[in-house]
Amino acid sequence: MRVLVVEDEVRLAATLQDLLELNGYTVDVCHDGESGLDNALTSIYDVILLDVMLPKLDGFTVLRRLRAEGNTTPVLMLTARSDLSDRVQGLDAGADYYLTKPFEPKELLACIRALTRRQPELRQTDSLEYGDLRLEKSSFTLFCGDRSVRLSRKEYDMMEMLMMNRKMVITKEKLLLKVWGYESDAEDNNVEVYISFLRKKLEHLHSQVKIRTIRMVGYCLEAPEDQ
Repeated sequence: MRVLVVEDEVRLAATLQDLLELNGYTVDVCHDGESGLDNALTSIYDVILLDVMLPKLDGFTVLRRLRAEGNTTPVLMLTARSDLSDRVQGLDAGADYYLTKPFEPKELLACIRALTRRQPELRQTDSLEYGDLRLEKSSFTLFCGDRSVRLSRKEYDMMEMLMMNRKMVITKEKLLLKVWGYESDAEDNNVEVYISFLRKKLEHLHSQVKIRTIRMVGYCLEAPEDQ
């Protein structure tokens, strides 16, 4: 899962990033509200940790604008301010939960787990299915009948995104952001290489599902029943 941390205290942001990555999350970090909003609007994150006191745009403003755009990503607000009015303001703006600094790492991780469990049904299950394919989240394994193949982390992230969006076209830009992150130097050809890897694995599995290229746009999955 990918987490966005929007926190202006550089040391705390680095600590949060280390903690989350040690627990298996992929993490992007922003140090001001403006860049945090830009990143959040990409909709590539499973959960957002959002500080209240931020330069350029405060956390409340970021959250209101995010929700106004229809983005429903779970948001955990972090603040040193414990006033009831601040908590109410954050929840009214669309926050899913509120943690007051300092907080225990175990409490933070438990909150994140709770928030991600509230995601749509596709995210709650331990597997995704499309056509004759089943993708097991716990083992990064792709199944087709009795055949199976283990995916690398990037292959898994890419296949997960394609399967969760079913017949929708996913742009190369969105795949780059989701799989490689905002600060990566990866380019379109990196996406093309991993799409090639996945196609070969689908052939190995004898799957009827195909990855269709939409020229100049991106990719989508296609199964015989869709035609």
